[in-house]
Amino acid sequence: MKKARFIIGLLVALWLISACAYTTGQGVGGTYSPVLSRIADKGELVVGTAGSMPPLNMTTKEGQIIGFEIDMAQDMADAMGVKLRLAKMPFAELLPALESGEVDLVLSGMTMSGARNQKFAFVGPYFISGKSFLAKYKKWASVKDASEVNSPNTTLAALKGSTSQVFVETLIPKAKLIATRDYDEAVDMVLQDKVDALIADYPICLVSVFRYPNENLVASVTPITYEPIGIAMPGNDPLLVNWVENFLNTLEGSGELRMLRNRWFFEGDWLKKLP
Repeated sequence: MKKARFIIGLLVALWLISACAYTTGQGVGGTYSPVLSRIADKGELVVGTAGSMPPLNMTTKEGQIIGFEIDMAQDMADAMGVKLRLAKMPFAELLPALESGEVDLVLSGMTMSGARNQKFAFVGPYFISGKSFLAKYKKWASVKDASEVNSPNTTLAALKGSTSQVFVETLIPKAKLIATRDYDEAVDMVLQDKVDALIADYPICLVSVFRYPNENLVASVTPITYEPIGIAMPGNDPLLVNWVENFLNTLEGSGELRMLRNRWFFEGDWLKKLP
C-alpha cells in the first residue's frame, strides 16, 4: 500500500505543480486558484470531518480520527506535499466552515445532493450509500417504503443537517423527528428506546449492529434511497475541482481506492479501536 501511495503522490504532484503555476496569476487568462494557493502558502490541507460516521470517519478511544475518508485525505495531502490537518466538528457545521474558508475540503459522508450542489462543488462519488433504518425490532428491517412508518406514533432520530433529516421531513412528515448532534447520540437513543429507529446511511446502521452485538439491533438490508457520496469544495475554484477530479481518478485507476474500501468495509480490525 505504501508503494501505491508513493506512485500516486508522484503522479498527482505533477498536477499540483501545474495548478500552482496558475495560482501566480500567470496562467492562461490569469486564472487563479484561491484554495490551492492557500494550501501551498500554509503548507497544510485542512479537511473538515464529523469524526463520528464509521467506517468513513470515526474517533478512537485515544481520540485519533481514522477511517476510509481519513486515509483518502492523507493520500491527498501526501500528493500535494503538505501536512494534513483534520478539523472535527458537528456535521451541520461542515458546509458553513467550508464557505467561510475555515476548511479547504469536506470529506464526511456527504451526499452530493442537488440542493448542496447549487452552492458548493462536488467531486465523486467515491462511495454509494442509501438510507436505512437501525432499530431493536425486526419489523424495521423489512421496511421497504417510507410510507409504512409515516405515523404520529413513530419517533425517529436523524443527524442534524443531513439528508437523513430531509428524508424524514419530506417522506415521513407525520413521524416525530429528533435531530441529533452526531451519530453516537442517535444510536444511544435507539439503545435506550428513546426512539423507534435511526434513519442513516446504511454503513452507519450496519457498523452499529457489529459494535453492539448484544443489543439485538437490526439494520434494513436494502438501502431505500440512492446516496452518492462525494468531496465538497468551494464553488468558485474550478482549478481545485479539476485537481481533485484528477486525484480521485488516479486513486481509482491505481487500485488504491479499492484497497481502502476492502480495508474499511470488509475487514473489522478497526472496530476494536472504537469506544
